[in-house]
Amino acid sequence: MNWKEKLGNYLIDISKYFATGVLFTALIKDMEDWRWLIYLFSSIAAIFLLVLGLFLTNKKED
Repeated sequence: MNWKEKLGNYLIDISKYFATGVLFTALIKDMEDWRWLIYLFSSIAAIFLLVLGLFLTNKKED
């Protein structure tokens, strides 16, 4: 396993933490004023990190 795969796996894990930690905590704790902003930025961060992680872990067979 090279460094790109390890970094990709790490970014996928961070994306899961964003999804579970930030999004679900915001759902449970009712933050009226900033709710949409928290959802927006945490969703963008989770999706970006997931795509980047999947890109880095992609193995192309020749």
